[in-house]
Order: sequence, then C-alpha cells, then structure tokens
Amino acid sequence: MNKLLYLHGFNSSPASDKARQTEASLRERGLAERFICPTLPPSAEAAAATIATLIDAHGAANLTLVGSSLGGFLASWAAERFDVPRVVLINPAVRPARLLHAYLGPQRNLYTGEEYLLEAHHMDELVALEPPRITPSRYWLLLETADETLDYRDALDYYAGCRQTVIAGGDHGFQNWGRLLPEVLTWAGLDG
Repeated sequence: MNKLLYLHGFNSSPASDKARQTEASLRERGLAERFICPTLPPSAEAAAATIATLIDAHGAANLTLVGSSLGGFLASWAAERFDVPRVVLINPAVRPARLLHAYLGPQRNLYTGEEYLLEAHHMDELVALEPPRITPSRYWLLLETADETLDYRDALDYYAGCRQTVIAGGDHGFQNWGRLLPEVLTWAGLDG
C-alpha cells in the first residue's frame, strides 16, 4: 500500500500550509491513513533517526517522500540511504549547513513554540547526512525561481538529470503546490 511521508523544513511542522494541503487532498480521496507527517526535531541526527524508524515501519518500497526545504535535504538522505523509489523535493536545501550556520544561536519554532539552541555540532550533523551521490530517476524537483531563502539554481545544478519543474516567480513557501499536488499524488500512486 503506497503511502506519503511528508518532511517539513527548518522551524516548520505538520501544521505548515503544504503539509495541511497534502493531508486534506489525501483525506478527500479517502486516503487519509496513507499520510505520514512527523514533527521533526531540530537536530538533523534526531530527525534522521525519526525518519529511519518511519521508513522501517512502513517499508521503503511503499513510500513516496515529499520534502520541503530542509525536509528536501532529509528526504534526499533517506532516499539514498534506504532506497526509497519516489521523492518529491519542494525548493530543497542543498548543503544546508552553509545556510544554517548564519542562524546559530537561540531559535523558536513558530508553529510549535519549541525553543532550542542551534549549535555548531548541528551543522556537523547536517554535513554527515549529505548524500555522496543521488539517483536521478527517483526524484521530482519542484522549484520556484523567486525563492527568497534559497538560490533555486543550487538545487537545479545538484539535481541535474532529475525530473524538474521550474516555475518563474513564487517564493520559498512554493505558491504552486496546490496546483501541482494532484499530479504529485498520481505520480506517488495515491490518486484514489
């Protein structure tokens, strides 16, 4: 039975707009039980452990990973580590330790209210999860060119050879998710 494992981004949660849209769309199709969206801890190492446990429980071959921003980075790690066949990346972070280094210090998740300290060892955890290579056939890359957080060209280069949908404009939140979601669910084998 195909399921969708949604991985949110940095300081986000299952309450994000894209996660809620995805859950609602699956519910409308009578497939609510096939949506998995954990609250990922701030530590990449702990997030990876959470993801590994879920993949083990549901079976890699049955999953489509959908990852947004930092969740896209984690989805890439998980796909290569556990041979997950289908991965949708939404404005994914590429080598996120470079970007997140600027955010070292106190953090607060705006969705959950969790407060924590982002430290240098968290950057080391991210570097340790960087896949040495990717398998292009498993990925569908979704980018919007006006992403104010990440340079979309980094992902375009890193995921060269993958299926790519690049949309002019938009933002880091990916404004076209609702429009593309039906096609994503069909690709994931979740079209009801």
